[in-house]
Amino acid sequence: MHELTALLREYDRARAYTDELWKDLSPDEVTWRPHEDSSAIGWHLGHQAHVAHFMIRNLTAAEPSPDPELDGLMDSANPEKFRGALPTVERLSAFRDTVAERVHARIGDIAAGQVGAPTQLTIVANHLLVALINHEYQHDQWISEVRADDLGHALPADPASDWLSRVDGYLVCNPYA
Repeated sequence: MHELTALLREYDRARAYTDELWKDLSPDEVTWRPHEDSSAIGWHLGHQAHVAHFMIRNLTAAEPSPDPELDGLMDSANPEKFRGALPTVERLSAFRDTVAERVHARIGDIAAGQVGAPTQLTIVANHLLVALINHEYQHDQWISEVRADDLGHALPADPASDWLSRVDGYLVCNPYA
């Protein structure tokens, strides 16, 4: 249970870092694409949440999508050239927040033993959270590149955690190092 609580804090830290990368941008900057074969910052934001929901749903709890209309658009199987028609920044933000609440609720149930097979699901949840955190940071790197290189905005400092390091230029959470 202790490790799940610590990993949830790391998940929140990763999401807070993502927010530092985009919350000060204009809606036009969030939805702007450098070219047709690239994804806007807004797509990455929706995709991070979509994957978190998908993984929680399929690995720990069969619950419906909080915004089914976004599922196809935010799936990385959708070619980049078809990722242009994004929802509003408000809708993306609400989607992200709702998914994060569901991640916390489900992991909280697992940590409290309020699930079938609590020991098995604790093992799954540990690895699941590490994957979600690293997926968040993976897309943060790409958001950072558009933010700094294309839009000319400064980058925030990396988040501070004993579990974080940079590998191949990407922030990576490795609690097992």
